[in-house]
Amino acid sequence: MNPDLIAIRPATEYDVQAILEFNAALALETEQRRLDLDRLRKGTLALLTQPQHGFYIVAEPSAGAIRTAVGQLMITFEWSDWRNGVFWWMQSVYVKPEWRRRGVYRAMHEHIAARAKKDSQVCGIRLYVEHRNHDAQTVYQRVGLSPSVYTVYEQDFILGPQRPNP
Repeated sequence: MNPDLIAIRPATEYDVQAILEFNAALALETEQRRLDLDRLRKGTLALLTQPQHGFYIVAEPSAGAIRTAVGQLMITFEWSDWRNGVFWWMQSVYVKPEWRRRGVYRAMHEHIAARAKKDSQVCGIRLYVEHRNHDAQTVYQRVGLSPSVYTVYEQDFILGPQRPNP
């Protein structure tokens, strides 16, 4: 599919249910985690109503009378003292399975990259990907992202440690 046939727009509170469903599917698909949907709803609404923490965008087909989200991407902010600027972290990247390999992620990525480059406070964009998700890594490299020299470590106070997959 031509990425020009995908419309990208800021998410609103109207999109909470779609974002909730996408994030629950993403967690199950990539980490085999079942999220607490009440906590997830509250977390989604918190971001949508507090833009100082970040924002969501959604992708939808630009053709057709009824528009429905087929993809999402969340941006959060990280200050870099080394660069005197902000990295935009792309998180909660999800495209409905039937819409994958049709340019949806590319359209969202290009939208975010163009928007970030126009903002003089943004020094770069980053994302993390589950290390076994080779399909996603291939997609990210195709749009110009490259593996970082950093490895992410965490101590998760809510979900706890992730169990390795066989």
